[in-house]
Amino acid sequence: MISLFFQYVGRFILFVLVQLLILNNIQFSGLINPYLYIMFIIILPFETPNWLILFTAFALGISIDSFTNTLGMHTSATLLIAFIRPYVLKIMAPREGYDTGTLPRIKFYGLQWFIRYSLIITVVHHFFLFYLEVFRLSDFFLTFSRAFISSIFTMILILLTHYLLFKNK
Repeated sequence: MISLFFQYVGRFILFVLVQLLILNNIQFSGLINPYLYIMFIIILPFETPNWLILFTAFALGISIDSFTNTLGMHTSATLLIAFIRPYVLKIMAPREGYDTGTLPRIKFYGLQWFIRYSLIITVVHHFFLFYLEVFRLSDFFLTFSRAFISSIFTMILILLTHYLLFKNK
């Protein structure tokens, strides 16, 4: 149990550092902004209490906001996905429910399930974040395309990272 705690703390730090030091410094024509850090919320165990998911999302979002001067935008978007996560998992649950001891991973529920689950969370996060950033509807289609393209790119990164982190697990 203690080793699992430290494993998740290490992943938290890793996701924040990768986001801040690598992904935030890569320019993709201004249209693509990958936000891999949300994968941390996606991969939390099913049994994680909702209050802990919300607290973790707040810590994750405020960590990103603190270093990027975005004044709570990442915090609010990350809290939103933490809030909807249990509902998304409930909607996507197999008939028998989730088996005890399983995790939201490709190994347990398959690639199709993981893509659908991650895509819902990613799209909600990105659309909320990008529209909050712009905060006007005059650039509706530009913001829509930025959010859509960034969601696709983030999903590709999530899948690649998933296979790198959990290749034997």
